[in-house]
Amino acid sequence: MASSYRMLLTSLGENPDREGLLKTPERAAKAMLFFTKGYDQCLEDVLNDAVFDEDHDEMVVVKDIEMFSMCEHHLVPFYGKVSIGYLPNKKILGLSKLARIVEIYSRRLQVQERLTKQIAIAVTKAVQPAGVAVVVEGVHMCMVMRGVQKINSKTVTSTMLGVFRDDSKTREEFLNLVQSR
Repeated sequence: MASSYRMLLTSLGENPDREGLLKTPERAAKAMLFFTKGYDQCLEDVLNDAVFDEDHDEMVVVKDIEMFSMCEHHLVPFYGKVSIGYLPNKKILGLSKLARIVEIYSRRLQVQERLTKQIAIAVTKAVQPAGVAVVVEGVHMCMVMRGVQKINSKTVTSTMLGVFRDDSKTREEFLNLVQSR
């Protein structure tokens, strides 16, 4: 990967042998591996026995989980926050595991729409709830730095599964909880 970054620098008209760029190919390769570390993670490893039998049937919401990802179309970052809600069905998930699920899928080359759905499906696999809701609000540097260059634009995506899709009152309760400060 470092040799590819060296070639990229040369293609830009840069001299990869100048002092400021001597270690850039190695640093860039190391950074890209960190940005995409989600490829080395799987749901089972992250859950790590943090699924608990619990007779709780009210909504669980964790909101404003910070995330960073890489746009698969331009290889530039997008970042934002994720809110997850689920309605337990005799099983609950350790709260930090919701943030770890976000990390698995956001640390891959992504589009926000797929990321949103992958998170919802992962929570479903983890605890088989009556429903899952995920809302992602992202700022895409590909829109800020190039193309339309709209600095203040945000993209909001949602995935609603189970009771969150089928019952408008449950969906409304989740959305109200997520929007409250």
